[in-house]
Amino acid sequence: MKKLLNITLAILAAFFILSCRNDDAVPEDVHEHDEIGKVVLTLTNKANASDVQTVNVISGEADGHLHLHAGDTYTAVLDFQIKHDDHYHSSDEIEEEKDQHFITFGPANADIVVLRAADDIVRTDGQKLGLKTEWTVNSTQETGKMNIKLIHGPSTVNQNYPSATNQLGQTTGGETDVDITVDAH
Repeated sequence: MKKLLNITLAILAAFFILSCRNDDAVPEDVHEHDEIGKVVLTLTNKANASDVQTVNVISGEADGHLHLHAGDTYTAVLDFQIKHDDHYHSSDEIEEEKDQHFITFGPANADIVVLRAADDIVRTDGQKLGLKTEWTVNSTQETGKMNIKLIHGPSTVNQNYPSATNQLGQTTGGETDVDITVDAH
């Protein structure tokens, strides 16, 4: 009986020692914070500050659409967010690495003029990033859309494409980090 008790204690001691060693050997969970999973687009009508519209785009799917009125100008703010655990939070990476990023806009079936805001983030090459813009709506159709791309590592950027009075933006090279389309009519 004493022999059985000693064997049982030895097995339990070995089990606890090995289980402690295995816990120490488990690598720490490292979270990479560079995968953008959500984009929040907020538009505020410059003539009516209570007219605020927000569209959340998660994994490419928008939770709504923008109601734009011809003749109105909107302040547009983009917030790129990453997922950590079960919630999203704003990423500072784009601002911190501003020279590695650039945002382009592409209206379709809508005449929307985009100007990069005076308080937008400015890259060291003097080009505005595109996180804050103003959209003047000349006209939209029922099928109107706005495509927004966040480009990482572009070779060249041009905020004044197609013109200094319509700054949709253009890049060469780089990779597309985010490519979303929001209904805008």
